[in-house]
Amino acid sequence: MNSSSRLTMPATTRRTPVEGFRSQARSRLLRADLLTVLAWSSVSLAVALWLADGGASGFSTLAGSFTALGIVAGLAGMDLVLLMLLLAARIPLIDGAVGHDRALGFHRKLGKPSLYLLLAHGILLAIGYGMAEGLNPVAELVALWVQVPDMWLAIVSLGLFVAVVATSLVAVRRRLPYEFWYAVHLLTYAAVLTAIPHQFSAGGLFAEGTWQRWYWLAICIFTGAALVHYRVLEPLVATFRHQLSVSRVVPVAPGVVSIELAGRHVDELSGHGGRFFIWRFLSPGAWWHPHPFSLSAEPAWSDASGHGTLRITVRNLGRGSAQLSRLKVGTRVAIEGPYGLFSTAARTRSRVVMIGAGIGITPLRALLERTPFEPGQATVLLRGHSDADLYLGDEILALCRKRGATLYHLTGPRSAG
Repeated sequence: MNSSSRLTMPATTRRTPVEGFRSQARSRLLRADLLTVLAWSSVSLAVALWLADGGASGFSTLAGSFTALGIVAGLAGMDLVLLMLLLAARIPLIDGAVGHDRALGFHRKLGKPSLYLLLAHGILLAIGYGMAEGLNPVAELVALWVQVPDMWLAIVSLGLFVAVVATSLVAVRRRLPYEFWYAVHLLTYAAVLTAIPHQFSAGGLFAEGTWQRWYWLAICIFTGAALVHYRVLEPLVATFRHQLSVSRVVPVAPGVVSIELAGRHVDELSGHGGRFFIWRFLSPGAWWHPHPFSLSAEPAWSDASGHGTLRITVRNLGRGSAQLSRLKVGTRVAIEGPYGLFSTAARTRSRVVMIGAGIGITPLRALLERTPFEPGQATVLLRGHSDADLYLGDEILALCRKRGATLYHLTGPRSAG
């Protein structure tokens, strides 16, 4: 580092009680562990119910063993796919236990295993059925396509899963425009919808009156309802309730702007500093592009109905974010969230350290307004190549003085290592 400065601010705010953070952390970790157990138990339950309904009898012959293993692979693979959808559904229970980023990390990790299991499902069934009928696997697949009404949907579904997973590989995704990748990723929903019919129609696997049938009906309905509620209905309700629109675009630094938004009931969005919202600016060419930004200032409202303003600060990091500096006043805004654990919910003790670098400094500005801590119990570290890169630094300095936090500036180039 070329320079380092330390500013210790006097305590001027009233004392705020900060108790129970360790208990809060233990409770959150317990919820995360329970969710993990439930997730893996769902896979085990899917296979166990099939065995309980007589599936084990299939292992009596070689052909039957291939078929049985194919069924097990299909059940496990489809269960993992539904788990992937639930992890991406932005369910508050999951978000509050592991955080949005970790949930999506688990979602991505399940992609390859689920695809391998579904591929094994198709290959093993083709071998097993073919051995029983004296056909080679390719001929058996053709026969299934012709003879089983919903089988073509299953094959289309598998092809869609391959496309989604292949385009999600890091080496491939980096070469694709975000818009193309996002459109292909939406095919996951089409893949699931085309996979479900053959489960209930092929071979009586989920026959009437079996526990398997009730289990899969329940998990499919629950997953679909969660997606519709948390990915569609809640964002629509929030968008119409808050009626947000752009009121001002203020330059902060080269390539960095603060976007001030006016709306209704903004008091309901207060206290979420650090957590992020997903914003869609409803202007031509930008309405479909989601932007995950945290607030850079707590909402301020002017009357009992919550009319007021809030602010985000963004940096030009690509074509999508570059458009935001040219937003027109009055542009309507759709909102989803808040999401994530970058808040008091993640605390384990009374003392607080906040670290931000570059544009990642701006959420600290909102966190400093509402995070409970006693004077002298918070340390803020801002990192940038120069003082100009310490965005909103003057506002953060004023808040540190007001609340009795210790502020460090670390500027200069990165070390060679």
